[in-house]
Amino acid sequence: MIETFETVAKAIADPNRVRILKLLECGELCVCQITAVLDLAPATVSKHLAMLKTAGLLQQRRDGKWVYYRRADRDLNPYAPRFLALVGASLADDPTTANDRRVLAMVNAVPLRTLCDQGRSAFTTKE
Repeated sequence: MIETFETVAKAIADPNRVRILKLLECGELCVCQITAVLDLAPATVSKHLAMLKTAGLLQQRRDGKWVYYRRADRDLNPYAPRFLALVGASLADDPTTANDRRVLAMVNAVPLRTLCDQGRSAFTTKE
């Protein structure tokens, strides 16, 4: 059982993975939306998402060429709900997650197809 616990603990030990979990509190997001908000390479975001999914913290669904992620609503790992609750109750006033929410609002204003084709350049940020 300690290995199962360790998998989840390691998954949330990275700040970018915590940022992803905080973003997904707003609901399901496409990989390109997450990539645009974090401003990371798609391969890096995919690795983070894979680790979170392996830990039982995320679920995914495919719709055509798009892959959407959401916080796990099933107990895929017995420790996942407690870790998700911890992340959910944390960082409410963190400037990084506040900025992520602000950027997500801009990302959501761009049609998904445009965002996936152009990435972060599809919108202008005033950071």
